[in-house]
Amino acid sequence: MTVEPLVPDAPPASGLRNDDGFFAQALDAVGAALSGASRAEDAFAYGRGTLQDAIYERARADVALSVATATAQRLAQAVQSVLNMQV
Repeated sequence: MTVEPLVPDAPPASGLRNDDGFFAQALDAVGAALSGASRAEDAFAYGRGTLQDAIYERARADVALSVATATAQRLAQAVQSVLNMQV
């Protein structure tokens, strides 16, 4: 039997990354979704947009906010678990 090592398609990640930029981008995306929903609702209120667009944008913003909230709760639980560990 011949065994060949697996060669990855991408080079391995080098060192530690600074994920602060990713967190800021995620928060900006949630904020953009919420402001887009407000714009769509305002456009409908002023007769320039459709009800369908307003509902769709609000649903998108609600989903983004729910995902962000669930992620924050899971992160807080993980940190709490680590802090409760006995050393």
